[in-house]
Amino acid sequence: MSERRAAIITGGGKGIGRAIALQLAADGANVIINYAGSRESAEETAEACRVLGAEAYAFRADVAQQEDCTQLADYCMENLGRIDILVNNAGITRDNLMMRMDLQDFQNVIDTNLKGCFLMMKAVSRPMMRAHYGRIISISSISALTGNPGQINYTASKAGIIGMTRTLARELASRNITVNAVAPGAVDTDMTRTLPEKVREQMIASIPMKRMGTPEDIANAVSFLAKEESAYITGQVLNVSGGMYI
Repeated sequence: MSERRAAIITGGGKGIGRAIALQLAADGANVIINYAGSRESAEETAEACRVLGAEAYAFRADVAQQEDCTQLADYCMENLGRIDILVNNAGITRDNLMMRMDLQDFQNVIDTNLKGCFLMMKAVSRPMMRAHYGRIISISSISALTGNPGQINYTASKAGIIGMTRTLARELASRNITVNAVAPGAVDTDMTRTLPEKVREQMIASIPMKRMGTPEDIANAVSFLAKEESAYITGQVLNVSGGMYI
């Protein structure tokens, strides 16, 4: 069995998830790159992690489905022999004002972003408890703390992640398992690049540091929370937003 720690990153093929996978691989972890849609991107990320010296696999699973989450955790145990780190990064948006939002769009976001986070926490908790070690890090959002018009489903899901993080931190602390969340602000990803230029300019103007974050900014925060140096930090929400929420 490899002495390198083993990490599962949900939604790990692109954007923030890819940056997290690469950073954890650089930190010395073997990684499972979970994806739901783009196998090609996940495989490319896995190969980039291998270049960094990690054992890396891409695995398709819909985190909104309990059986898929169980299979993902089992796959990690079978191939890497352990689960040390879980990063709940998978997430979707279905934006609209509340009065116009379709119920299914609300439910789909809750299922992937919130239910998926719960199911993955549940899937990895038992092997982590047996090992008396674990790092669970979930990607929330600054919008969970501030609200964001047109994203009532998304903000509800990300606020729920904070509540689950604090509760599970209390439940697992005695087993040497830390549970924390990272709340990104505006991050320069494929999703934000599709915004009209005027909207992007307004967004940047609202950030005290006057720039958007990068996926690597978020990955660095996750990296810290996954390390031994953060062993006495649990139940916390680390805002990585350039000062948007002070």
